[in-house]
Amino acid sequence: MADQYQFNSNEQKMVKDSNTKEIDLINRDPKQINEDVVKVEFEDVIAEPDGTHSLDGVWKLSYTTFTVSKYWCYRILSAIFGIPVALLWGFLFACISFCHIWTVMPCIKSCLIESQCISRIYSLCIQTFCDPFFEALGKIFSSVRVALRKEV
Repeated sequence: MADQYQFNSNEQKMVKDSNTKEIDLINRDPKQINEDVVKVEFEDVIAEPDGTHSLDGVWKLSYTTFTVSKYWCYRILSAIFGIPVALLWGFLFACISFCHIWTVMPCIKSCLIESQCISRIYSLCIQTFCDPFFEALGKIFSSVRVALRKEV
């Protein structure tokens, strides 16, 4: 009895582990889907060409202001809107999955089944009408001989 309970307990843990996933808090883009899109640094946005430089203090303060404001603005926006937007995206992808599973795939399967039926009827028509016709044409033209002569 204790062995059966242990087995059921392990089975429940395995089921629970398959539904929950450990997330990596260090590497938050493991598939690098945003590698070239949102990686914007100060130098990518603001640049002063040679001969047109601001004061060094202004340049340093601009860099700090840009970097810190971008960092905190993103943090604040993600804190306010991150969970609701994640909920919306989760809902959207759940709806897409639902539609794909319950409507798209059955429609595709239905079309494949119907096309097999039509394919059999088409094949039967070809075998019944076209095959004898083209076999007869082949027999007629099989006795034709073509000779090429070179005239001088």
